[in-house]
Amino acid sequence: MLAPALICGHERPWEGPCTQHYLIDRGPEQVPPPPTEQDAPGWIAALDAVPGGDQLLRLTVQGKGKRTVVLEALHVRVVSRKAPLPWNDYVMGVGCGGEVSTKAFAVDLDAGRPTAVPVGGQRTFSYKTSETDPVILNVAARARAHDVSWYLELAWSSGSERGTIRVDDDGRPFRTSGNLARPAFAYPLGWTEWIDNDVDTGGR
Repeated sequence: MLAPALICGHERPWEGPCTQHYLIDRGPEQVPPPPTEQDAPGWIAALDAVPGGDQLLRLTVQGKGKRTVVLEALHVRVVSRKAPLPWNDYVMGVGCGGEVSTKAFAVDLDAGRPTAVPVGGQRTFSYKTSETDPVILNVAARARAHDVSWYLELAWSSGSERGTIRVDDDGRPFRTSGNLARPAFAYPLGWTEWIDNDVDTGGR
């Protein structure tokens, strides 16, 4: 099997501390306080939490050795599409503000054949990368009407060699579910419990 001519790592940052939602099959009294972004992976794993509505991926791609590698395309592969999860929706912050990070590609997971579409003036493929010139790709996936399991395939070439790299959640597909009309809870700054996200905290 051909060894990839590049290294592709990924992380799942939050677009903003107030914008990240998770669906959890537990009541608010069974859910611990929201984590910091750095502690989120353990919190998510312990609760079997699923990103609600939006999921941001940041891919860092770098060539190996001195050869230049061309990134030819980024494909979205859907494994399954079901009805959205009937779980409670938990938002990670309330009233904390902050800037929204720029996204390079948007993916509508509800579409029949989802594709990675350039946004914000970002040009489409191809890109060149090498050992000293990494490329960062931000991919913002969104689901509104479905519970979608999916992954990415990054196609590359280097000289006469070609291949693809699968980008997934440590061997499993990513999962993103619509969260519209779900019971929603927030954990405002200064509070010690989850509350209904529609409740006015009165500036407490």
